[in-house]
Amino acid sequence: MNNSSWRLPVVVLLGGCLISLIGFGVRSPLGLYLGPMTSTLGWSRETYALAMAIQNLLWGLGLPLAGALADRHGSVVVIAGGALIYALGILGMSVAESAWTLYLTAGILVGIGVAFTAFSLAIAAMVRVVGPAKRSLVMGAGMAAGSMGQVLYSPLAQSMIVDYGWSVSLMMLAMSALVIAPLALLLPNDPQVHNEQPMHGSVTEALVEAFHHRGYLLLTAGFFFCGFHVAFITVHLPAYVTDLGLDQYVGAWCISLIGLFNIVGSLLSGWYGQHASKKFGLSAIYLLRALVLLALLLVTKTEYTMYVFAGAIGMLWLATVPLTNGIVAQIFGVRYMATLFGVVFLSHQIGSFTGVWMGGWMHDHTGSYDLMWQAGIVLGLAAAVIHLRINEKPLARLDMT
Repeated sequence: MNNSSWRLPVVVLLGGCLISLIGFGVRSPLGLYLGPMTSTLGWSRETYALAMAIQNLLWGLGLPLAGALADRHGSVVVIAGGALIYALGILGMSVAESAWTLYLTAGILVGIGVAFTAFSLAIAAMVRVVGPAKRSLVMGAGMAAGSMGQVLYSPLAQSMIVDYGWSVSLMMLAMSALVIAPLALLLPNDPQVHNEQPMHGSVTEALVEAFHHRGYLLLTAGFFFCGFHVAFITVHLPAYVTDLGLDQYVGAWCISLIGLFNIVGSLLSGWYGQHASKKFGLSAIYLLRALVLLALLLVTKTEYTMYVFAGAIGMLWLATVPLTNGIVAQIFGVRYMATLFGVVFLSHQIGSFTGVWMGGWMHDHTGSYDLMWQAGIVLGLAAAVIHLRINEKPLARLDMT
């Protein structure tokens, strides 16, 4: 009997969802620490924003490497090792006293740790144990689990900041990140996929194949705009809320509501991807994002309008991921999916770096986030157009039976 036969699909799906929940949950409330850390340590918002921007960039740079290692050697060692780096980075952040220490811990170490424990690696392992017809739904479930982490961790982190201070709160988050390591043992360590024609070649050949596909290049370019949106909002929305004169808990609940409504959005996105064109779904999501951001600029800002905004943007938050992942799997198959999505995600994280850092710089120089919201509207409209040009047809080498 194979020593991994106990890893039934339900076990793999449970493990992958828990990894996604904790991994996404730990980093989702980091925007809540902008106010207390900058106030206590005398930093500008740009300083903290730059650390978060470095984190997003390292996440993007590290993910293709993590994906390639997982595709070649399996997910267990990659994710378990990433959990240790992740926890070390959060712990170091809790005792940071200088900007450079913050850049090393919250920026570099957390960025690498997140890359090696990322939801995309867990999702790549999950889709290997289900058939092609269920992959979009499984991707949606993985993203929904990550969103539940955001729902749970954001108000919890805010309460810990109030009750114990920001430093002890971060130490508790670091302990939570360590739990990912044993959960990685629930995932399959065999990178092979049994229900598709194998690609005869290396991961390098897979990348060459992808970079010669126009749809892949357009998908990669479009995901830049997604990163700009979500990273800017994640880091700066709590500070934006306090700038409006609203209670600090409103920002925490907004981040939590984004995660809650993203569960619905991710599941609907996964369901939609099973029944209709994924590129049209992505185009609609980006168009709706632009409209939601425009509405935020036009309405009177109150506690309740911010909650409505959080719910609306949450429905569109990471609903892009099941469809983007789904297009990659649909065109190229899932043998090298972690690697190929990792490259697409690098573009997302370059957008994240731009949005997070530019948000801090813009606020420090203008005293307002208005220009950032306006930029988000323009980029949303551009992304809506770009995705219409993608060819979703699977490559001829695939036998998707």
